[in-house]
Amino acid sequence: MSTAVTPGDQPRAAVRALVVFESMFGNTARAADAVAQGLRGAGVEVEVVDVRAAPALLPPDLDLLVVGAPTHAFGLSRPATRTDAVRQGAPPERAVTGIREWLESLEVPSGSATPLLAAFDTHATRVRWSPWSASSSIAKVAARRGLGCDARLGLVVDDVAGPLVDGERERAVDFGAALAARCRSRSARPG
Repeated sequence: MSTAVTPGDQPRAAVRALVVFESMFGNTARAADAVAQGLRGAGVEVEVVDVRAAPALLPPDLDLLVVGAPTHAFGLSRPATRTDAVRQGAPPERAVTGIREWLESLEVPSGSATPLLAAFDTHATRVRWSPWSASSSIAKVAARRGLGCDARLGLVVDDVAGPLVDGERERAVDFGAALAARCRSRSARPG
């Protein structure tokens, strides 16, 4: 993760992150932006992408992949749960693709270092804690793709449509800052 310069190239940031999110009502999108804020505040180059526009192939120079999704039926959304969210007022275009489908089709470039993976989810206040969540499902699906999950965070949303409960945005920013520190620590370790 060192800064390399070749003639005509610009040096890249010491750490490069991609935050991919799925959001039905906008709360997970706001959480993704908060995680990115924490990463940027720690000097990380960050791109935030809705799952509908997420790359099919991870960039080979990626140091950190952060994936976030709303918890639907104690896990990642499925077409039926996204359709149900639309019935509850979510925009129809958000029901097309979910994190599950994206992760299952994701290509990790061979021959490059595997990026750290972190997962976060949003869930309604009525389910304060459960061993099953979107972030735990992200970790399982990612493991099948050869990506181990290094950190997870659950964020609470007021009812289904939100907003994020007081203090949760700040927790997401702190999560981003902690991930940046973890990436820097990983890059400082000898080969």
